[in-house]
Amino acid sequence: MEIIEKIKTYKSIDNQTEIQKICLDKLQSSPLPNLRSEQWRLSNKSKLSNCLDYSVYGNNSKFDMPFPENSQSTIRLIIGENCQIKLIDKNYSIQQLREDELLKYIKEQISFFNQNDNWSDLLNLSLSCKNNILGLKINGSKIPPIEIFSHASSNSLNAKTLIIFCEKNCNVELLQVNLGEDNSSLSQSTFFCLEENSSLNHGVVSYGLNKSNLLNSLNVIQQKNSEYNLGSLHFKFNYARFEIRIKQSEGNARTNIKGMQITKKDEQISTYTKIDFDGPNGFLDQINKSLADDKSHAIFEGSIIVPKIAQKTDASQLSRNLLLSNLAQIDTKPQLEIIADDVKCKHGATISQLNEEELFYMRTRGITLKEASKLQLSSYFQEIISFIPVSKDRWDLLDKLLNEN
Repeated sequence: MEIIEKIKTYKSIDNQTEIQKICLDKLQSSPLPNLRSEQWRLSNKSKLSNCLDYSVYGNNSKFDMPFPENSQSTIRLIIGENCQIKLIDKNYSIQQLREDELLKYIKEQISFFNQNDNWSDLLNLSLSCKNNILGLKINGSKIPPIEIFSHASSNSLNAKTLIIFCEKNCNVELLQVNLGEDNSSLSQSTFFCLEENSSLNHGVVSYGLNKSNLLNSLNVIQQKNSEYNLGSLHFKFNYARFEIRIKQSEGNARTNIKGMQITKKDEQISTYTKIDFDGPNGFLDQINKSLADDKSHAIFEGSIIVPKIAQKTDASQLSRNLLLSNLAQIDTKPQLEIIADDVKCKHGATISQLNEEELFYMRTRGITLKEASKLQLSSYFQEIISFIPVSKDRWDLLDKLLNEN
């Protein structure tokens, strides 16, 4: 019950918002997730405990992290900073949600939450103060690229929430960046609602500094004829957990996901995905990659759920994994739950190492082992990085990954 007491001391009962009280009430009976459940059984209990061990920090401090300067052609927002409103006002296709709209939407979402499956969201919303919740409504197709930052300050646990409505016929490119300073924990919950004929190209880049942690959840609802594309990259966290839940509410929607997690030292980073098809003619193409080095642990578990109503679903899920050390560990479990009988669904998983023959070939031509390894890793990384909506001139993610110590 320590986490419950910590939340209560963060805000006195009298000052808690309605959302915080609802989430706290749900957490009372299950203050921690069931670590024996399928979604949590591989989670490092010690690291999870340490992730929650920092004091809760409600305010926002300035942060100095290695990211590119803002571009005039890009809208940049930082959750928790007052300047976000001025930036939004410059573009009339983007409106900030009113407080009553945020409250109504969050309460609706909470009503469907499962205490174990949505534990991360319940924790986040019980901690998020009003200033750390950003809600946007986006309309139109001529919207400049958007960058939204969340960060955790050193020696603290910070909670941020992002809610975005993509209205009919809008086309959006959005990069979400999650940053952790030394000895910090960031709890980030994101909610997207894609209306008919809308399209969202979404990138998530999450990285931290020494002993930083991340609980990152993503909830997406797609209406018919919408398209959601997700490219994600998580690395340099002592402990990180990325939960993806996507629902095609009426079918006739397209989802494309390409994600990667990179672990070194004794880090643990995991990705859990759940894709629900609640109508016919749905489409999914998903690939997740893990790279584990030293004594680290990478995890991927994905489920595709196709009920009887979801006839003519076309879904593919592939897990590709690369081990760079005999002491590293990778667990992967893609799975299908199909009741519909007229579908085209497939899944698979591979775990391999760097290709010794290719390394030998390059070394016989004067290329050092280090550079030969980088060339192979470059090919492995590029498929995912090219799917993240970022400008290479400003965000050279490939160079950053290849030159990580």
